[in-house]
Amino acid sequence: MGRKSTKTNKNIYQTTREALGLTREEASELLGFVSADRIEKIESGKATAHPDEVRVMSEKYNSPSLCNYYCSRECAIGEKYVPEIKEKENFPQIVLEILSSLNSLEKSRNVLIDISADGEIQDHEIADLIAIQDELERISITVETLQLWVEKRLSSGEINREQYERFKKEQ
Repeated sequence: MGRKSTKTNKNIYQTTREALGLTREEASELLGFVSADRIEKIESGKATAHPDEVRVMSEKYNSPSLCNYYCSRECAIGEKYVPEIKEKENFPQIVLEILSSLNSLEKSRNVLIDISADGEIQDHEIADLIAIQDELERISITVETLQLWVEKRLSSGEINREQYERFKKEQ
């Protein structure tokens, strides 16, 4: 049996594994192709996880947020283009954030029409354009938060995956 870590500055991979009560050896067995030594290197920061390792950890640890963490913090391309999504447990709060963002965007719609009407971005329109881009980014993050919430419930069985997939195909 592995010994319990006393390290105080643990990364997300280690805290997620430990929250499940798994030793590195048990995690290695669960993951299938990642050795306990490799897990130790990833958790200690001596090595960066590979995308396929993170994907499997995400699935086996029932933690979809690991993929977003990797893409937004450790992938050279993702660091630039993928925002970090904070996992939220409160479904109504997520929905209200989406609706609030959509309401704000509705107010910006006419401004965006005015900006784009002449086909050029004038100097005096740049501040409004940036504000609209920021609002769209907030909407995107909130939508991704909802997606992460759904993925977590699908992997835990709280949402029936078979029915979910069937309805998705029908769309």
